[in-house]
Amino acid sequence: MTPSQEVDTIKTPEIDTEGYGNSDIDSVDDELPGEVEMSLFDHLEELRQRIFYSLAAVAVGVVGCFFAVKPIVQLLEVPAQGVKFLQLAPGEYFFVSLKVAGYSGLLLSSPFILYQIILFVLPGLTRRERRLLGPVVLGSSVLFAGGLVFAYLLLIPAALNFFISYGADVVEQLWSIDKYFEFVLLLLFSTGLAFQVPIIQLLLANLGIVSSERMISGWRFVIMAAVVLGAVLTPSTDPLTQSLLAGAVLTLYFGGIALVKLTGK
Repeated sequence: MTPSQEVDTIKTPEIDTEGYGNSDIDSVDDELPGEVEMSLFDHLEELRQRIFYSLAAVAVGVVGCFFAVKPIVQLLEVPAQGVKFLQLAPGEYFFVSLKVAGYSGLLLSSPFILYQIILFVLPGLTRRERRLLGPVVLGSSVLFAGGLVFAYLLLIPAALNFFISYGADVVEQLWSIDKYFEFVLLLLFSTGLAFQVPIIQLLLANLGIVSSERMISGWRFVIMAAVVLGAVLTPSTDPLTQSLLAGAVLTLYFGGIALVKLTGK
């Protein structure tokens, strides 16, 4: 065998374009980039600052929404067509305005609060976890907004129509404005939280806790849990509203399984 043939028979180890083997890439993904050691006092001080900034943002949002509360109230009254609202006690509408401004201000300031949370936890995340952070935050925000729209356009009108038609020949529809907004606001935010199911599935799968096959095998328990969740989260007792929310949760759950499968988990 000539020297040139010997050279041709030598196998060189394969390397990726970045110059690392697979084990090296895994170790790099599990590293903490820019890791800086902080004492417990420094962590508590940073947490205090993040909480202060978040509370300040909520206060600004609540005050701003209070001065513009009338259009918000009128918007939330739209699903209750043909119903007259009564103020049953002195100052009831004022306290309703505070409640509506509080929920609206919290909703408007939530992106800034989320940003502060990310800044606090970011130094403790590995490269792998940081790559997952963007899709999770974006998906969670979109799903929460989708839950609000779903509740406003479908759940609330369905529940109100059920109650109005049920007592149409017996009672006149005169509702307490405080009870109505308690019902509407609770249903809006509970539906937004229920729409976070795919995000929870994605996190559990990427943390190696539950696989997509395990999620599919437990479909019977999921249906039961969706029904219970629909009954707990909806402030009304009508079966139509609970069924709509349970159906939406089931659709999101199986959509979350498809998303997990796309990630290879």
